[in-house]
Amino acid sequence: MQFIKSQVDGIAAGTITLTFRRWTRPQAKVGGRYRTWGQLLEAVDVRTVKAAEISDDEAQRAGEASGDVLRRRLGVSVSDDVYRIEFRHLGQDDRIERRNDAMLDEPRRSAIESRLDRLDKASKTGPWTRQTLQLIAAHPGVVSTTLAGHAGMDRPAFKLNVRKLKELGLTESLEIGYRLSPLGEAFTASAEGVSSDDMVD
Repeated sequence: MQFIKSQVDGIAAGTITLTFRRWTRPQAKVGGRYRTWGQLLEAVDVRTVKAAEISDDEAQRAGEASGDVLRRRLGVSVSDDVYRIEFRHLGQDDRIERRNDAMLDEPRRSAIESRLDRLDKASKTGPWTRQTLQLIAAHPGVVSTTLAGHAGMDRPAFKLNVRKLKELGLTESLEIGYRLSPLGEAFTASAEGVSSDDMVD
């Protein structure tokens, strides 16, 4: 679940605990964990409600001034169904600590290699993991559409692949594009035969 950046402080402080979505199908489930802007959330209640049922109090818990303001932002009428998702803040995105830990001993490096090999093997279009890491390393902060073109892929498929690398802590998203994380840099350097101790800060 994505949120606008201005809501991050409220989410972290626990004042924003609801969101309403105009989904055609559920994209969250009770117990599901979701990351947004460096924060980790857990959905505790997911249901559909009539837009008319959104009270001012609930709208404020969703970061809006009133139910009317929220309905206007969603572009719904009072008779429309919307998804109501209540969530709790679990803390910082767990990938942040993982990606910032660049200590890469042999067992950890081997485990990452094995995960990448499995991703490559499962791909219907052939190996892609190392190529994507190299592409991001060479073009940090470049829009994903351009990177996808370099990789010979459509943008949605490319972004899905990058998300898999992000789960491993190897990449991180920027306002535009991506970059290698400290762990990704250390792993890429080790794959090229360079010790992380020899890397320039």
